Amino acid sequence: MLKPERLKKGDKVAIVSLSGGMIGEEMFIHKFEIAKKRLEEEYGLEVVAMPNALKGIDYLYQHPKARAQDLMEAFKNSEIKAVFNAIGGDDTIRLLPYIDFDVLRKNPKIFTGFSDTTTNHFMMYKAGIVSYYGLSVMNNIAEYVSINEYTKNAMEKTLFEPQDTLEIRCSDFCSYEKDKIWWKEENVNQPTPRFSNTGYEVIQGKGKVTGALLGGCIDVFPQLTGTSLWPALDEWKNKILLIETSEVDMPEMVLCWLLRNLYAQGILAVIKGIIVGKPVSEEKLESYKEVYKQVVGFEANLPDLPILYNVNVGHAYPIGVFPLGLQYEIDCDNKTLTLVESATV
Repeated sequence: MLKPERLKKGDKVAIVSLSGGMIGEEMFIHKFEIAKKRLEEEYGLEVVAMPNALKGIDYLYQHPKARAQDLMEAFKNSEIKAVFNAIGGDDTIRLLPYIDFDVLRKNPKIFTGFSDTTTNHFMMYKAGIVSYYGLSVMNNIAEYVSINEYTKNAMEKTLFEPQDTLEIRCSDFCSYEKDKIWWKEENVNQPTPRFSNTGYEVIQGKGKVTGALLGGCIDVFPQLTGTSLWPALDEWKNKILLIETSEVDMPEMVLCWLLRNLYAQGILAVIKGIIVGKPVSEEKLESYKEVYKQVVGFEANLPDLPILYNVNVGHAYPIGVFPLGLQYEIDCDNKTLTLVESATV
């Protein structure tokens, strides 16, 4: 996997809208302005919005090709060093016919986002490029008041000042979907409320396992399976599977079905371990654990497959930045997660 170069002061970065077009709407454009000002003033970057990024919900829904063109042009442009996706949504798969994987492969650069952006991350994986799960513009870079210290630290130690090894510690604070501050200009001075976090949990497994990280928002997986983006079974071998769930608050039975599909594909039998993002609903913390025990431990008969739970990835606040395609170590006995190589070069 090709690693992009780290970010430095003076670098030009692009903002794209590859799924939902919320950031271009009048009621949300302040989020773009917050992110642009923050990246420029705090990090010394030059921020540009790609031509279609701010055209709004209706236009971008009607023109998936325009969204894809923004991505392709951002990667073709040698002056642009990173591409930040604005927000998730539900139809990024519609960009697939317009993606030139040779362009991506020949121009590796930082790409971030999560949720429906899972589809774009699988595009990057197919192109052989490391990408960075997390850090969407509207959710994270434009967080009201300031970027929280957990996300800020993760961003800096992966994209700006990569470490040879990076222990990814669990945040000591958290909040859930019910606690969110709604995106309105009158709320820009309201910080996200914080509560004590419960720490990493090992649902099953022992000892240490190491593997390259692959995955994303499990809600998106059904749109990917059967397409050219979904990796063949041999590509899943020895990987660590990343799973997180969206703000839709997935019923336990649906999570069970999706995990059963991974079992039926043979994926659960060939991977080294699973890291699971903190659910957005506090009520799901315990019930989701039981689903993993049922499907992975009992139905798939893999009770020793390590599963690290309550990881700060995806939709629950706060989140980190997780390079995909790189090597991680899960230490079940000490409940630690470590990126064992530098995130960027």
